[in-house]
Amino acid sequence: MGNGWARLGGCSYGNVIELLFDYNRDGYFQKALFILETFGLDFMVRFSEVRRMADGMSSFWGPVTSTTEWCETNYVYSSYIAEFYNTISNIPCILLALIGLINALRQRFEKRFTVLHISNMILAIGSMLFHATLQHVQQQSDETPMVWEMLLYLYILYSPDWHYRSTMPTFLFLYGAAFAVAHSQIRFRIGFQVHYMILCLLCIPRMYKYYIYTQDVSAKRVAKLYAATLFVGSLCWLFDRLMCKEISSGPFNPQGHALWHVLMGFNSYFANTFLMFCRAQQRGWNPKIVHLMGILPYVKIKKPKSQ
Repeated sequence: MGNGWARLGGCSYGNVIELLFDYNRDGYFQKALFILETFGLDFMVRFSEVRRMADGMSSFWGPVTSTTEWCETNYVYSSYIAEFYNTISNIPCILLALIGLINALRQRFEKRFTVLHISNMILAIGSMLFHATLQHVQQQSDETPMVWEMLLYLYILYSPDWHYRSTMPTFLFLYGAAFAVAHSQIRFRIGFQVHYMILCLLCIPRMYKYYIYTQDVSAKRVAKLYAATLFVGSLCWLFDRLMCKEISSGPFNPQGHALWHVLMGFNSYFANTFLMFCRAQQRGWNPKIVHLMGILPYVKIKKPKSQ
């Protein structure tokens, strides 16, 4: 790397682009940009153009076609991964959903919880594809499962008191299918965010009702962890979204959106655990909260012999 830095002082515009590609491939792209700015080379007036060209040409997936990008420099560590931290930060969600799925299958919970944990995994995988490629099609593989997952939460939360069993799942299924078709044809960034927020807000009153009617201290603690991760994760999302200009000009990027992914992975797990506890109480399965390796809470049930 030292020889490359030594050549920067007298190299041409094209030479620097070539060097940028080399440093980008080796993981030194940010350092290359810093050195260029420090040296104050003549072509620094075209700094943004150099960076844009380097990003575009080093991309395996081609130009960005998604309707949104996050506050992370593209293709810093690999030409195959646009937003590295935003991509790998979905892994905890997949692992936590897998743990919940195994628990639901092992204790033979209702199929709704099997589907719920699988939907968490699908959402995380879709998010990985989106942030790795920043392509519009992959963006749909992230955003459409987000809506489907919230519809599933609405079903689990409200179905116990719904007297017409077939109407709710039928309506939610048709609604989810209609949204998927509309979302594939129409690009609406703000509209999607507002729509998703409304679905989330519809879940909160019911979650609060379950909380106040739950007497188990351990279950209440899980619900508090759900609320805490949601609150802190939302702050991370907003910080990354609203303060990107300040973050980009600073020496360190805290990767707020990646932290949002990690916290939402735990948030989904805590929500699922609390809902499984409440549903087990409704079914008379004598649930209790125990901890995996003394850390991660999960629900253990004891069904009556008749079941």
